[in-house]
Amino acid sequence: MSPTVKRVAVIGGGPAGLMAAEWLSGHAVQVDVFDAMPSVGRKFLMAGRGGLNLTHSEPAGPFLARYGTRAAQVARWLEALDAGGLRDWAHGLGIQTFVGSSGRVFPEEMKAAPLLRAWLARLRARGVRLHMRHRWLGWPADARPCAAALRFDSPEGEQAYAAADAVILALGGGSWAKLGSDGAWMASLRAHGIEVAPLRPANCGFDVAWSDHFRERNAGLPVKSVAMACETAAGQRLARQGEFVISESGVEGSLVYALSAPLRDQIEASGEATAVLDLLPDWPQEKVMAAVTHPRGARSMSSHLQSRLGLKGVKAGLLRECAAVEDFRDPARLGLRIKALPLKLVRPRPIDEAISTAGGVHFDALSPGLMLRAAPGVFCAGEMLDWEAPTGGYLLTACMASGAVAALGIMDFLAAGQARDQELDG
Repeated sequence: MSPTVKRVAVIGGGPAGLMAAEWLSGHAVQVDVFDAMPSVGRKFLMAGRGGLNLTHSEPAGPFLARYGTRAAQVARWLEALDAGGLRDWAHGLGIQTFVGSSGRVFPEEMKAAPLLRAWLARLRARGVRLHMRHRWLGWPADARPCAAALRFDSPEGEQAYAAADAVILALGGGSWAKLGSDGAWMASLRAHGIEVAPLRPANCGFDVAWSDHFRERNAGLPVKSVAMACETAAGQRLARQGEFVISESGVEGSLVYALSAPLRDQIEASGEATAVLDLLPDWPQEKVMAAVTHPRGARSMSSHLQSRLGLKGVKAGLLRECAAVEDFRDPARLGLRIKALPLKLVRPRPIDEAISTAGGVHFDALSPGLMLRAAPGVFCAGEMLDWEAPTGGYLLTACMASGAVAALGIMDFLAAGQARDQELDG
């Protein structure tokens, strides 16, 4: 290989790492991707089992707002690769996409595997080399973190890789450890003074202190056509409509995941959180109140609610579980509860059950190009950075966009180094 060709090591073969390799492979750079698992993209494939939600079609403003307190940082990533750019990229691989009724964007085949196969074929054709079963061991305690001091646990034992001119760490968060994202990198970065926030569950379910009666009759059942609301730490009310599932331990599912960040933050701040359910979001309060207060004669309240509002099954069970006894004695109060039913959440489910994690490398520890300030030539990307996003394509889009930004940062870093070398030679 020509001595003028620079080498870049990408550690982590998930969407962020592979996208970094994609952008780097278009330049005169030798890219080596290292991953601890037997194959790359395992979490990517798992996420696509029910249909790969690649991105979302909503306008830029609402799209960016999904990133909450990290919207300003993610906005810079989306300048490099936004939702439209991601769809164009997929089309370039021969994978056509469509917009579903919810605004989410999917491959026409709905599957992740064809896209990943086409992607890997193009990367290999561009000279990207994949090194499987290579687990990064971090930097030695007595060595400064840098690109030229990489160690891996491999099938042949511990191996050193000292040829890299730059490195991208794209090691994922801490969820789904069996697929490779175990957060083990946290200790090495902390040991070298790199500021990282503790990993926390995101897009997760929550525990609820269900009664045995409710759990036995409803665990596993979906709760459809409901709305859920909560407040952020800043006092902003957030509300979403959709569905969730009653689990043995509490609640889970897309509607819960959409509000999991503020609910988790409430629990961390005060020890519990309250999600407010609207069991009949398509009914105005006045219509609900008229139906509940209508004379019911000899019918039980349960029969009355089913007859007048169609409230039955798991929804009726939730109302009985979460409303007070006094609410059932006063039709007016019960009418209010149907539209605003408090659901007490005790704790988030463990990180390894979560779809993703919050926390990770602080943005203050990074340059705009995602290089660690304490380790020139070492860049970070993906879920290991301190940001989070709901499901719906937002998480995957930003992960891949951050990989593109890290690749651009590396090209600037290598170009600056080459310019310095030429100046010294002159």
